[in-house]
Amino acid sequence: MTWLQRYRINSFFRDTIWFPPLLGMLAALLLNPWVRRLDAFLGWKAAVSPESARVVLAALSSSMLTFIVFVFSIMLLAVQLASAQLTPRIIATFFRSRALKYSLMLFVFAFTYTLAALGRIEDSVPQISVWVAVYSSVACIGVFLYLIDRVGKSLRPVTVLTRVGSTGLEVILDVYPRALAGTDETPTNVAPVREVEPSRTVAARHTGVVLAFDVAGLAELARRADCMIEFVPQVGTFVSNGDPLFRLYRGGEAIADGELAQAVAIGPERTVAQDPEFAFRVIVDIAAKALSPAINDPTTAVLAIDQIHRLLRSVAERRLDTGRTYDDTGQLRLAFRTPDWEDFVSLAITEIRQFGRESIQVVRRLRAMLENLIEVAPPQRAAVLRAELELLGRGVEHDFRDPEDRIRAASADSLGVGGTP
Repeated sequence: MTWLQRYRINSFFRDTIWFPPLLGMLAALLLNPWVRRLDAFLGWKAAVSPESARVVLAALSSSMLTFIVFVFSIMLLAVQLASAQLTPRIIATFFRSRALKYSLMLFVFAFTYTLAALGRIEDSVPQISVWVAVYSSVACIGVFLYLIDRVGKSLRPVTVLTRVGSTGLEVILDVYPRALAGTDETPTNVAPVREVEPSRTVAARHTGVVLAFDVAGLAELARRADCMIEFVPQVGTFVSNGDPLFRLYRGGEAIADGELAQAVAIGPERTVAQDPEFAFRVIVDIAAKALSPAINDPTTAVLAIDQIHRLLRSVAERRLDTGRTYDDTGQLRLAFRTPDWEDFVSLAITEIRQFGRESIQVVRRLRAMLENLIEVAPPQRAAVLRAELELLGRGVEHDFRDPEDRIRAASADSLGVGGTP
């Protein structure tokens, strides 16, 4: 199995929402005959007439079908409202919720099992089969109440932002595993030094966004072919059919185009896997929408800045020179582009500063974040932060005409408004 096939299978099980309910349906169909055999072995019979049992099970099955349709409808409506309020890019993360998948699996299981048990009632009523049908339906009610509480809380801005921030932090630690030690740092986001022209260029076969690629696999291919591979686009970049995808140096004729194509995943939209900037992108989008005149919710923007602060502190502590992979002999085998410190800072701050330039709450929180990062970031990275702080100060002088407001806006406040300087 190739890396791309494994990636697609993992993505399928992680992102699909219909597969767990299908498993619940199959589990019910497989469990029903085993429970009937157990009833026959034990000889247990329910103390109700077959007609009464049919009426009860028919009512439960029809109610469960209505219940499933209602749950799906209310969940889709809640997601649509939350995505309109925050950003459409949270829809994919919502459908990855294990609580939602397992809840739907239980609902479909109860419905399917009740139907199967209903069709097997003849002259007597099997006790255990009726118990499983009734108590699974009762369990669905409890799970539904839990699901409503869970979904209602998970769609709050602070919960969504915290979840995106935690996911982004995991990706940052995965893409940049080494902590920054001392003051030396290798330049990042650069193409390999081209002492010679590439011996071969492999173009993209599909159009879409680069989602991820197999770093270890490509490096091993280059080692076996005794060449160097450059992966041209950065993860998250849109490529069209025919755009350069790989450049090979110092040979590589033995590597087939198909082997290279199986080492990169291209899809319709960005995902957070291997793309540390995408978490910033989602959080900034939420802040930008909150600061739009139609919504005008600067407090949500401040909550977004809290998570950006958290992520930037983590990035500031990591070595960002992971775009080169060497073999055991020290030969460069794979080169690829990763975001550098300036990329992260620009993405995290520029749009929020522009959209929130007239909000005292936003500019005060941004100033508090920048001042804190300047204190904790390595010296070689503080210059970019000071430049952003200067831009923020110039914006305050330009946008706040009243002297008192200008003084307030020029003060750092970790709460936005109401905190102690």
